[in-house]
Amino acid sequence: MIQRKPSLSSWPARGPVRAVALVLHGGAEAGLSGVRPWNTAYLRMVPLAKAVHRAGTGHGVEVRLLRNRVRGWNEPALHPVVDARWALARIRRERPEVPVFLLGHSMGGRVALRVADDPAVTAVCALAPWTPPGEPVAPVTGRTVVIVHGSQDRITRPAESYRYAQRARYTADRLARFELMLEGHAMLARPGTWNRLVSEFTLDAAGVRQAGVWGKPPDQRLRLRR
Repeated sequence: MIQRKPSLSSWPARGPVRAVALVLHGGAEAGLSGVRPWNTAYLRMVPLAKAVHRAGTGHGVEVRLLRNRVRGWNEPALHPVVDARWALARIRRERPEVPVFLLGHSMGGRVALRVADDPAVTAVCALAPWTPPGEPVAPVTGRTVVIVHGSQDRITRPAESYRYAQRARYTADRLARFELMLEGHAMLARPGTWNRLVSEFTLDAAGVRQAGVWGKPPDQRLRLRR
C-alpha cells in the first residue's frame, strides 16, 4: 500500500535563508513498498545532506531531505518524480523567491534531473545517476549540472551518464561530469571525495565560491578524474 504522503527532514540555515538544497534518495526500478526511515538508500543520503549543511549553513543554505512514499520509479506513475514536485511546491510556498538546488543519488539523481525544470531550481548535482538511453535533457535547460559517477559502478552505468552529459551540455547553462576512480555505486570506498565534491557544488550553487572546473573548456568537463 502506498503511504499517504512523502516527508521532509530539515537542517536549518544559520541566519536568513538565501537558498534551499533538496536531497533525493535512491530506490528501485519498480516497487510499491513504503520507504521507512531505516531504508538503506534513504540513510545513505543523511551524511551527504549533513555535508551540504556544513558547507552552506553559514551562507544561508537550508537543507531538506525528502523521503519518498515508495521505493520504485514505477513507470508510468513516476512516484518519486511526483514526490519531488510535491517537495518543491512546498519549498516554494515556504521560501518564495529563494533559489533551490538539487542533490540526488541513483534513482534520486534521475529524479533531480527530471524535476530541474521547476522554476525555483538553479542547479543539480546527480551522484551515480540512473540515466537510461533516451532520458530527456530538456529539464536541465539553463541550469548548472554536476554529475559524479564511480568508475566501477555496476548498478548504474557510467557510460550512460557520459552519453547523457554529452547531450545535456548543449541545453544546460554549465555542465561538468566527474569520474571517481576505484569507486562503486554505494559511494562507500571514497566517502571523503564525495563529500568534498558535494561541498564544492553547494558553495558554487549558493554563489559563495565558483568551482575551479568552470575554468576548463566545456569539451574537457565530461570526464574529469578524481
